[in-house]
Amino acid sequence: MMAMTIFRVPVLNRVLAGLASVILAALGWRVVGSLPQQRKYVLIGAPHTSNWDFPLMLLAVLKIGMDVHWLGKHTLFKAPFGSVMRWLGGIAVDRGKSNNLVAQLIELFRERDELVLLIPPEGTRTQVDRWKSGFYYVAAGAEVPILLGFVDAGRKQLGFGPVFNTSGDYAVDLVEIQKFYADKRGIRR
Repeated sequence: MMAMTIFRVPVLNRVLAGLASVILAALGWRVVGSLPQQRKYVLIGAPHTSNWDFPLMLLAVLKIGMDVHWLGKHTLFKAPFGSVMRWLGGIAVDRGKSNNLVAQLIELFRERDELVLLIPPEGTRTQVDRWKSGFYYVAAGAEVPILLGFVDAGRKQLGFGPVFNTSGDYAVDLVEIQKFYADKRGIRR
């Protein structure tokens, strides 16, 4: 069972939405796009090139009131900040262990009536030639769509693009998904 998140506390959520709007405006960033009607989906966030991606995306989801969960290194969840990370929607992952994470996340989708799971497809902040495939197989296995989220430093936009439904052919679908990101620039190139 996942812990109660910041996004489920109505009064605090409204206050934080206002604060996030002010901070984003002061930094010159805008939130664009809209959220899908579906109550369960995988949200990918790309390009993921900087430690600043997380706080910026957190501000974006606070601004719009999205209840999102994200995967993070298990070391982020140690005392004294572990409970805060879980409250912010974090799910600890020990990347040093083989733990069939895709199957666990598919099961998590099956157990819940609502779940938005943010997964950066690069799997790291450094530039990669190939995306990790876990986000795709989680969405396909759970039979949920993928929302194409992005950070575009060139335009100073954080946003949500189209919803993508998997066909079962990863190679073909990945080409289509990555077309959306062709003009998006990360904070660090």
